[in-house]
Amino acid sequence: MRKRSSNGGAQVFRITGARQGLADDVRGRQRKYVISMSIRTLSVILTAVLWNVQRPVAIVTLVFGALLPYVAVVIANAGRENAPGLPSTFVPAPVRPMIAPGPAVTPTEPAAEDRG
Repeated sequence: MRKRSSNGGAQVFRITGARQGLADDVRGRQRKYVISMSIRTLSVILTAVLWNVQRPVAIVTLVFGALLPYVAVVIANAGRENAPGLPSTFVPAPVRPMIAPGPAVTPTEPAAEDRG
């Protein structure tokens, strides 16, 4: 797949520089968010269960459950624009050398044996 640039030079698409599809990107961010919220739900349940048994552990799970939604939203929203280190999408096409014209060949007279 080639694309002509404005200066006339050909550029070749580098497939390793292609972004992940939008549907795959959204699906991955949704998966991260659901996992984070599942962990938050477990920490809130642990807070309720441990409140009268191990209050210091319950307080830690309560703080964790209170801070995790913020972290989960930040992680889920870190999307396509923050992808560092991707290679350039286009690379210059290799320049093919031209074949130089050979020396001028002039027609020669047929040899005496060829005449007949």
